[in-house]
Amino acid sequence: MKTSEESRLEQSRNRSHHWKRWGPYLSERAWGTVREDYSAYGAAWDYFPHDHARSRAYRWNEDGIAGICDRHQRLCFALALWNGRDPILKERLFGLTGQEGNHGEDVKELYYYLDSTPTHSYMRYLYKYPQAEYPYADLVERNRQAGRAGSEYELLDTGVFDEDKYFDVFIDYAKADIEDILVRIEVFNRGADKADLDLLPTLWFRNTWSWGADPRRPILRAHSRVSCSAAAARATLAPSATASMRRVGWRSG
Repeated sequence: MKTSEESRLEQSRNRSHHWKRWGPYLSERAWGTVREDYSAYGAAWDYFPHDHARSRAYRWNEDGIAGICDRHQRLCFALALWNGRDPILKERLFGLTGQEGNHGEDVKELYYYLDSTPTHSYMRYLYKYPQAEYPYADLVERNRQAGRAGSEYELLDTGVFDEDKYFDVFIDYAKADIEDILVRIEVFNRGADKADLDLLPTLWFRNTWSWGADPRRPILRAHSRVSCSAAAARATLAPSATASMRRVGWRSG
C-alpha cells in the first residue's frame, strides 16, 4: 500500500499534480553573488554587499529566512524578524564576503533545516535569533583582524547567546494541495526574562518588471488578516495564473 507521499511522488512524475511547484527554492543569500554583479571589474562582493540588500532590488533571484517560492521564483514567502535592538530587520542570513572572512566567505548565523519530504509537502526549519543586538560590525572586524592563520570568530564567540537569551523560531510548511500551503510559526523565548519580538511573515514578488523585458506588474490582495492572494503577471506561474497562501499562524511560548 502506497503512502500519501509515494502517491504525491507518482503524481509528480506523471505530471498530473505538480507537487514540487513550491519548495525551499528561495536562496539563503542573493547579495554578493556573481549573477547580481554588474560592476565594471567583476567585483561581485563589493558591488552588492549585505548592507545594500535591504534597499536594492535583485534582478535574478531573491533571498530570505526559511523561505519558499515557486519553481520559477516569481512569488516568494519568508520570515522577517526584529528584536527591538537591531538597527535593521533580520530579513536574510548575514555572512562575510571573501575579503571580510579570514578564510573566505562564511555565513555567521545559527539555522537548521530539520525536515522535508521529497515533494516538500511538509517542511520544518529552525532559526536562532539573539535577543541582544546582532553583532554585525564585531563579526566583520574580528575576523578581519584574525588573519589567514587565525581561527574564525563565530557568532557563538560574540556572547549574544550567553544565558540563553535568544529565541528559537520554528517554521513549518504543510501543503493541503499543490498551491494551498499552510504555514505555522512558533517562537520560544529560551531566556529567563521577558523579551519582545516582532514577526513579519512576508509575501512578495521577485522584481521582473524593472529591467525592460516585461513591464507588467503582479498584484497582491489581502482578503482578511490571515488570508491573501497573489495574481501573477505571467500565466505560467500556475494554470489559473494565481497562487494563494492561507492560514499563516504563529504561536509564542
